[in-house]
Amino acid sequence: MNNIRNFSIIAHIDHGKSTLADRILELTGALDARQMQEQFLDRLDLERERGITIKAQTVCLSYKADDGNVYELNLIDTPGHVDFNYEVSRSLAACEGALLVVDATQGVEAQTLANVYLAIENNLEIIPVLNKIDLASANVEKVKQEIEDIIGIDASDAILISAKTGEGVHDVLEAIVKRIPAPKKNDETKELRALVYDSWFDSFLGAVVQVRIKDGILSPKDKIQFISTGTTHEVYKTGVFTPYPKDVDCLKSGEVGYFSAAIKNLKDVKIGDTVTLALTPAKEPLEGFKETKSVVFGGLFPIEADEYGELRSALEKLSLNDASFTYEPESSVALGFGFRCGYLGLLHMEVIRERLEREFNLNLISTAPTVVYKVHMKNGTIVNVDNPSKLPDAGSYTHIEEPIALVTIHSPEEYVGNIIKLCEEKRGVQDNINFYANGERVVITYDLPLNEIILDFHDKLKSLTKGYASFDYELKEYREAALVKLDIRVNEETVDALSTIVHKSKAFHHGQALTEKLKELIERQMFVVPIQAVVGGKVIARSTVKALRKNVLAKCYGGDITRKRKLLEKQKEGKKKMKKLGKVSISQEAFLAVLKVDDN
Repeated sequence: MNNIRNFSIIAHIDHGKSTLADRILELTGALDARQMQEQFLDRLDLERERGITIKAQTVCLSYKADDGNVYELNLIDTPGHVDFNYEVSRSLAACEGALLVVDATQGVEAQTLANVYLAIENNLEIIPVLNKIDLASANVEKVKQEIEDIIGIDASDAILISAKTGEGVHDVLEAIVKRIPAPKKNDETKELRALVYDSWFDSFLGAVVQVRIKDGILSPKDKIQFISTGTTHEVYKTGVFTPYPKDVDCLKSGEVGYFSAAIKNLKDVKIGDTVTLALTPAKEPLEGFKETKSVVFGGLFPIEADEYGELRSALEKLSLNDASFTYEPESSVALGFGFRCGYLGLLHMEVIRERLEREFNLNLISTAPTVVYKVHMKNGTIVNVDNPSKLPDAGSYTHIEEPIALVTIHSPEEYVGNIIKLCEEKRGVQDNINFYANGERVVITYDLPLNEIILDFHDKLKSLTKGYASFDYELKEYREAALVKLDIRVNEETVDALSTIVHKSKAFHHGQALTEKLKELIERQMFVVPIQAVVGGKVIARSTVKALRKNVLAKCYGGDITRKRKLLEKQKEGKKKMKKLGKVSISQEAFLAVLKVDDN
């Protein structure tokens, strides 16, 4: 155990985490030049394109240090985004140390801060690493000061590297060996306790479970039990990634690896759960386990109705590798049959949608994302509502509570006014504002309703700050708010997929903006199409798509006026009949308009 080092890499998007991991793989000889490719641990095309880590990877490395000893280094890669906050916390709980990678040209940013606090909570040894020092715009001393001021850890001995060229990476490996402690031996218990920090589904092996052995030994043929679910299975394979799968005889205390036990359903494996032996179970599970819950919900519908079966099959396959993604069948008057999906957050939602379209070649319509509201009924019960169309009648409940998020925004100080204005427009309540780096950088915290963040907050923040600001959020609490359901009627029919829950003060402006936007997107028919925004049965905004009209008077060359009136009345009656029988098709752009409508 003295020669084992378990560590993770913490970084904001595009600060060089995957590139540093590549250099570490090269220096330790895990991959030769033929096998090497950029961002090796990012397996999905989507991860490479966006420069983000979605699915965590683990690799076991052998490193001969300058002191002559050979060390086993377990790099547990983590997603960086707030949506995967819980998975990150469990991965960090499997480590004893973390490399804090900060871009020397950009400084400390929002997700860096969020994840480093998770590492501090888990009592990890944190090693600051300043990357991209080869760039002319790098400002090492300023960024060191930022780390000390904002995060509060000593950066005087920060390691200076360029992950791209490999400069300084050897020093990083030496620091891992010298500064990160070896796993602690627990003499109090000898029962097996292993922390589950990741899992995925393999069509041959079933669910593959990644674990950090805290106490005891895990071997093939052991009968194991998951403490939270109580299910038991027999292990038939244990192994490590080097970075390719390699079978081992057993996993011992302090080690990181995987096992498979013919687990047929990924839902049986919960991130953060404790694995123990079924015959001699541990008395206490490991701390920190909690169920992952969907935060954002949205509908997915196939554009072609006959693709419903393909969509169902695609969702089944995708959910096998992502236990935090949920879905259930849903039907809509406007869109037909589809699925109501639950996501961990906005990035998670974008990733699932993009993977469905790319990997399964589907054409989808997605409805506006919504959050979970707590509706307090008059009979004393509380109903959780994640779909606006399922909100009870206004007379049946006393009030609605909405989720509030604590938002942390990092930005250069010149954009403070724009940021505060945006947060106030989104019904935010300022929590704190701090200036760092001689007043050049600012960290602003706000309490913001989650439903105001999920639509366009990120895009507007980037626009107002020329792309320099970054933000991070975490759920804080539920608060009572004056919320109403806004329905959209097209040709006297309510389009349930366009229904939204909005604040009372914004209902009129939102309804007006939405009806005007839909007026541009809905095609003209042979009859007048009214578009109405309705709150509680009362129309609060309206726009009209004018009818295409044939000139029935063209054949009249003068003559009696009664002849012309007769033709116009006949046309009018025909239009009325058409309106009763006519159906208005709504394009995908109209549903996307709900996401992009600007009501401020």
